[in-house]
Amino acid sequence: MGISFGSRLQHAWNAFLNRDPTGGYYNSGPGYSVRPDRIRLTRGNERSIITSIYNRVAIDASSIDICHCRLDNDNRFLGVISSGLNECLNTEANKDQTGRAFLQDVVMSLLDEGCVAIVPVDTTFDPAESSSYEIHTMRVGKIIQWYPDDIGVRLYNDRTGMKEDIRLPKKTVAIIENPFYSIMNEPNSTLQRLIRKLNILDAIDEQSSSGKLDLIIQLPYSVRSPALKQRAETRRKDLEYQLSHSKFGVAYADGTERIVQLNRSVDNNLMKQIEYLTSMLFSQLGITQSILDGTADEATMLNYMNRMIEPILSAIVDEMKRKFLTKTARTQLQSILFFRDPFKLVPVNSIAEIADKFTRNEIMTSNEIRQGIGMKPSKDKKADELRNSNITKPESNVNGMVDDDGGSVKEEKTEEKIQNGL
Repeated sequence: MGISFGSRLQHAWNAFLNRDPTGGYYNSGPGYSVRPDRIRLTRGNERSIITSIYNRVAIDASSIDICHCRLDNDNRFLGVISSGLNECLNTEANKDQTGRAFLQDVVMSLLDEGCVAIVPVDTTFDPAESSSYEIHTMRVGKIIQWYPDDIGVRLYNDRTGMKEDIRLPKKTVAIIENPFYSIMNEPNSTLQRLIRKLNILDAIDEQSSSGKLDLIIQLPYSVRSPALKQRAETRRKDLEYQLSHSKFGVAYADGTERIVQLNRSVDNNLMKQIEYLTSMLFSQLGITQSILDGTADEATMLNYMNRMIEPILSAIVDEMKRKFLTKTARTQLQSILFFRDPFKLVPVNSIAEIADKFTRNEIMTSNEIRQGIGMKPSKDKKADELRNSNITKPESNVNGMVDDDGGSVKEEKTEEKIQNGL
C-alpha cells in the first residue's frame, strides 16, 4: 500500500531548510567562519617549525588504537568491551570529533600546554555523586587554575558554541601531564630556548625584508650649524622623493656626495645556535629528520615509537584507567589498553616470511594474517584454525576413536597382527 500525500507531508524534512518545512524557525546559536573548537597553539608555536613536530607526533599517536578491554586472570587481553568509553575512543568522542581526531587533539594540546584535562561531558549520572556512570561524550579542556581538590578548566560547550570556564573535581577528570615536560614545556627547556631563537630569527628576517634601503649620505660639507643641518635634511628628503616617485627606483646624486648602504647581512652565530638546539631536541625526544620527511627505516621508526609515542600513550591510558574505571571495574579485570599494528612498518618483501612464521608457530591464524595486510578473510574453515598447516593432521578411524598419541586404534591392531605374523 502506498504512502498517502498527507502522511508524506506530515513526515517531510528538507536538508536545505534544516527544519520541518511546515514547522517554525528556531535559533541555532552563534555562527563562526572558522571552527570554534579547533586547537589554538600558544607562545608562538604556530609560527615556528615546532608545529610540524607536534603535528607529526600527534598523527602517529592517534593512529594507535586505544580500547576498553577485558583481561583474563593473567592480565592478558581477552576482548573489547562494548561501552560508551570505547565508543568515544574509537568511533565518536563528541558531535564534532571522531575518536581518532579526539586523540590527536589530546596529544597536540598535551605537547603545547604541558598538562591537559579530558573531561566527560555527557554521562548517565553525575560523576561527582556516583562513580558508576557511563560516558557518552568527552572533550579536551585547558587547565587554567589549580585547587587542592578541583581544577578550573576552559572547555568548549557544543550546545552554546562558546568556550566556558568551569570548575570540576579532580577525581572525575583525567589530568594528563606531558612525560617530556622538562624538555618541552619548562621556561628554560631545550624546546622553549629553540622557540625563542626562531622568533629572533623571524624578527631579523622581517626587518631585513621590510623594504627599507638603510642608506647613509656623506655630504661634501659640514653639518654642524643649524643652517647646514636644514640643508642636509632638505637633500635627504629630495633623495627620498626621487626614489619613491620613480618607476624603477632610480635617483641621482651629486658627484661630490657619497652613499653607503647598510642593509648588508651581518654575520652572527644565530643559525649555529638554532642548529645545535634542534639537534639536541631531536636527540632528547628520540626524533630524527628522517622521521619528519618520511624516509626513516624500520629500526629508526621502532626506536621513535618506543621512546616518543609509547610514553605519551601510556600517560594517557594510565590516567584514563585511574579516573574512568572504578576499583570494582578493575577488580572485574577491566582495563584500557593501546595496540600498535605490527604490519604498518613491515616492508612488502618481508610480509610472506613473517606470515609463515606466525602461522607455523601457531601464533596467528591465516585469516588474522589476511586481515592484517588488508585482505578479505577466507571462507575455508582451516583459515580460522590455529594450527601448523605444514604438519598433516592425524586422521581418526571410522568410529572416531583416537588414542592419546594421535594414532588410530585401527593402526595399533594392524601393527599387532604384523608382530604376531598374521
